[in-house]
Amino acid sequence: MTLESDLDNEAQAAHKNTGVDDTALREALNDMPSVSACRTLLAETTSDLAQRFKANEPIETLLRDRARAIDHILNRCWQQLSNGLGSEIDLIAVGGYGRGELHPSSDIDLLILHGATDRPSVESFVAKFLTFLWDIGLEVGHSVRTLEQCETEAAKDLSVLTTLLESRLLAGSGSLYAQLPERIAQDKMWTSQAFFAAKVEEQRARHLRYHDTAYNLEPNVKSSPGGLRDIQILGWIARRRYGTSSLSELVDKNQLTTGQLRILLSSQSFLWRIRFALHLITGRREDRLLFDHQIKVAELLGYEDATYTLAVEQLMQRYYRSVMEVTRLNEMLMQMFEESIYGSDSDPIVKLSPNFQVRNGYIESISDDVFTREPSTLLEIFLLLEKNIELKGVAARTIALIKQHLWLIDEGFRQNPRNHRLFLEILRAPKGLTRTLRRMNTYGVLGLYIPAFGRIVGRMQYDLFHAYTVDAHTLFVVENLRRMSMPEFNEEFPRGSQVMQTLDKPEIVYLGGLFHDIAKGRGGDHSELGSVDAEAFCLEHGLSKYDARLVAWLVQQHLTLSITAQKKDLNDPNVILEFARLVGDRIHLDYLYTLTVADLRGTNPQLWNSWKDSLFWDLYQSTLRALRRGFANPIDEDELIIDRQESARQLLRESKTNDKDWTAIWSRFSQEYFRRHKPAEIAWQTQVLANSDPNENVLVAANSKISPVNTLVMVYAAKTLHSFARTTAALDDSGLNIVDARIIPLENDFTIDTYLVLEADSRTVSDPRRLEVIERRILSALKAESANDMVVSRRTPRKVKAFSVPVQIEFSRDLTNERTIMEITVSDRPGILLQIGAALEKQGIAIQNAKISTIGERAEDVFFITTESNEPLSEEECASLKSELQTVLSAAR
Repeated sequence: MTLESDLDNEAQAAHKNTGVDDTALREALNDMPSVSACRTLLAETTSDLAQRFKANEPIETLLRDRARAIDHILNRCWQQLSNGLGSEIDLIAVGGYGRGELHPSSDIDLLILHGATDRPSVESFVAKFLTFLWDIGLEVGHSVRTLEQCETEAAKDLSVLTTLLESRLLAGSGSLYAQLPERIAQDKMWTSQAFFAAKVEEQRARHLRYHDTAYNLEPNVKSSPGGLRDIQILGWIARRRYGTSSLSELVDKNQLTTGQLRILLSSQSFLWRIRFALHLITGRREDRLLFDHQIKVAELLGYEDATYTLAVEQLMQRYYRSVMEVTRLNEMLMQMFEESIYGSDSDPIVKLSPNFQVRNGYIESISDDVFTREPSTLLEIFLLLEKNIELKGVAARTIALIKQHLWLIDEGFRQNPRNHRLFLEILRAPKGLTRTLRRMNTYGVLGLYIPAFGRIVGRMQYDLFHAYTVDAHTLFVVENLRRMSMPEFNEEFPRGSQVMQTLDKPEIVYLGGLFHDIAKGRGGDHSELGSVDAEAFCLEHGLSKYDARLVAWLVQQHLTLSITAQKKDLNDPNVILEFARLVGDRIHLDYLYTLTVADLRGTNPQLWNSWKDSLFWDLYQSTLRALRRGFANPIDEDELIIDRQESARQLLRESKTNDKDWTAIWSRFSQEYFRRHKPAEIAWQTQVLANSDPNENVLVAANSKISPVNTLVMVYAAKTLHSFARTTAALDDSGLNIVDARIIPLENDFTIDTYLVLEADSRTVSDPRRLEVIERRILSALKAESANDMVVSRRTPRKVKAFSVPVQIEFSRDLTNERTIMEITVSDRPGILLQIGAALEKQGIAIQNAKISTIGERAEDVFFITTESNEPLSEEECASLKSELQTVLSAAR
């Protein structure tokens, strides 16, 4: 029995147990209940339901009892206020309330159905009735209609029809309500075919609003793919097609098995519990499982932290696995509904192999015992689907058979050479790989064939850096690699595509993508552990030792290129040489570059931008040059500087800059300046200084034309001004992201600082007026009497507030360049760089370079620093600085 039918049978019955003492209920509703009495009753009901929820009482009972309590209040108020109105007016519950699925803060959706014989009286009554409901604190959604209006609106608007389909009588004689089903019957409007087509489109559009994935890290438990709405839509279609009132009736219609029904109802109950918990925690209608709420929901549902898995990660893993099941069953049932509604024999059957055929665009098994007779067909079906890319998918009956025969994928299956060949064929197919792997994952095949992959299915990482679960991210990485391999997608990743399309064996990098995060959650270094799994898998599948070791190396080093590009000084030839020695040859470099691009883009689409694209490509090109020169003939720093100076001279001559002007300026520039700036940057900054007043002691300039991937901000100021803290505060308050900072001391006790910045959405600053505002704001900050009172007024984003990142400060020595490297990890928030800059200034520390990086909720910044006498910091100085920064940064958390 459904909640709705259960409540229908009791709608006119005497007061039932609502979880609140029945005597108290009658007393509270004696005669016309007062606002205060109803408010008290609602509060007691909510409190009682909350306690029963924490005691793990079945969620179905709690939803029903909440609906019953509201039924009682509405009935009593209706009876007291409707005297004299006659019998031609009914109060009807619709929508979720009509189904009896009433969460603590759900809307109370009502239809007041009247005969319109005395419209002024009806309008007066409705106004009083609704006012009372609002006064007692109910969130009421209502419509007031005649039967004719219901018919007209339902014919025009599918959402109106849907709410009317799941309605039940609350009060009134029921004479009008009894006529409603006939008014909205299929022979009058929305036939099964029209209804189904509209609902399919509605679901498709809704899924697109959530990026067509169930694996967003802040899902909507109601509307995201695999959520409650995907279950509800099955009930609506079944009701319209078969006249059923519950999903269980689909078993009798041979649309569901009892096992599938059990999975569907279990998933629904779990999603209901999450939604109920969200309402209790927030005190309002809330369906988004935001980071702010996830820990509290996990605690409320009884999860506890384990050795390698947080309670919140356990909650979310169960959530993702539940919505995966809902997604699978939704796909299967929608297909069966389609066949039932449109017919199943419109197209001829086409045989694909001895075991599989195509019917109406779907691949299906020829007999129910195919998988038992030949277990390898559990992989063969996906290869056939991949080879026949025009197919719509797997037939519903065959999806069920796959699920029923997953037990066949055991160690013997995994060691079978035929299955090895089939899996490698799937990886090497020219088209359809991503779609195939996703289906294999959804149907449970991929996680059983690669058991380590099965352990990461639905696994989340509680941070802002990873936008998807580990399995979803992994398949996005493979998808990015596939798109880079296909010329029609060259515009998406021009540089990545250029390299990817030269690889001899693309399956090598696909395997690297599949295994790069496969050891997440085990403890230890997931790159090391995953590389062991990858090599063993590749050798088992017949790859050569070289190829297997290449895949293992890719997994082991999959973070190295990204870390080198974002945290090390790429202007230092020694950094490039060190990285070139690591990769060893172009083959390893090409594979690692393509995997790195695909990985970062698949981690979080918002993290990939033109700046990171440029960084990775610069490292790739510099490493390639180093490999071509050979390790015995590395690029010399003096040679690098001479090349840059010559290129900058050429640009200055083309711009008609006087030789005397820039020669005098260059005499103040150090070798370090030329090493760390590109020719175009050198030429532009030289022109700014040449065109300025020689007596000006503070200069600020911004330029978005030097580089297509970022905006350059130049600051020329006296060393004593300690410009870093002031400048970063002004840039931060302007809503800009600083991605790189170079602080170069000059011969005349000045510094020339270069900041590379982007807008919050990772675009360059394109508006000339905004550039002028930025320049003025920095200039004002630099000319202020004191930096002590400076603040960044920008607010910390909501998502970042949900996380607390421990302050980590580490020091190391850059022996080649005689400086100290300081790495700081802290919660990302406005004003961090101001606080760091002020602490460095207080300790008398000079900044030479800074690599600024935001990784989700974490700021991971690297500073290359020296004493004021240009020496590396001693151990005592490092300890003093660390103590100062720990105090400042911890206090601001």
